[in-house]
Amino acid sequence: MAPVTPRHGDGRHESAGLLVTGAGGFVGGRVVRHAGRLPDGGPPLRVLAHRRALPGAPGAVEVVAGDLGDPGSLRGLCAGVGTVVHCASLVGGTEEECEAVNVRGTEALVEEARRAGVSRVVYLSTASVYGRGTFREARPEDLVRNPGSPTSRTRAAAEDLVLAAGGTVLRPHIVYGTGDRWVGPGLLALVRAIGGGIRGRPALVSAVDVDDLARLVLGAALAPGDRLTASVYHANHPRPATADALLRGFAGAAGLPLAEGVATYERAAERLRALGRSTNPLDMMATDHWFASDRIWSDLGLAAGAGFEEGLARHAGWYRSTLRSK
Repeated sequence: MAPVTPRHGDGRHESAGLLVTGAGGFVGGRVVRHAGRLPDGGPPLRVLAHRRALPGAPGAVEVVAGDLGDPGSLRGLCAGVGTVVHCASLVGGTEEECEAVNVRGTEALVEEARRAGVSRVVYLSTASVYGRGTFREARPEDLVRNPGSPTSRTRAAAEDLVLAAGGTVLRPHIVYGTGDRWVGPGLLALVRAIGGGIRGRPALVSAVDVDDLARLVLGAALAPGDRLTASVYHANHPRPATADALLRGFAGAAGLPLAEGVATYERAAERLRALGRSTNPLDMMATDHWFASDRIWSDLGLAAGAGFEEGLARHAGWYRSTLRSK
């Protein structure tokens, strides 16, 4: 798959369509909404979803029913498409389930893109492909992937398929905003389990508003080829949040006052293990997970805007209604 080259003197793409997979998901749904609001109308929009009815999709969108777990359902999907935005992944399945969707499904999608002459594929991956560790202003070229779960292992394999085809990979870390069913509820559960904050651990953590991530995904998909200077990008706000701000933000949205650091890391880990819970959420809040993300904003010429506190405020209504019911 050759890199995109501008077809017009002003750098615009020809009017080949844009395909978005995972259109019914948290990030994919926001990408579709933002694509429907492009100032010039944007390219014709096609989305892959499990069902032909997709609530909230722009009126002009073409919805195609299909399933990455059933490669046969993808035949012909990319006909007339110039760019593929691949936001669909199975999270939390078994090794076999993740292999079927994230690897074999991506393989079939990339083959369809190749067959149709698609110019660019952008894959939304995750910083979890790096596994556990401490990351301080880390850049993709300086890190080695070390995925530790079926989800992250198979998403790393999907990355390889996209990169081998000349595509682009985006790795966000923590994604928050309207529609979030993982981050806010997970951190709130952590606060309740350990009884407050973590003492003496001012960790820096990369995060991104789901709407800002959608802007980055679309920007990477539609930018002229010479704007992209890398094949793999971290896709977060360039300024990390503190772990304390994250915990306080989601606790506050749930109306739960967060006490000052009441537990050391060791004590908090003991509490989680006693409850039969993983220490993974605690580990992410107890040590730096700062993935340098300035390059993608610079390459795309986009302004990052406000950081976590202001971003969370934009989604306050969603979190208030969702977290207080937990």
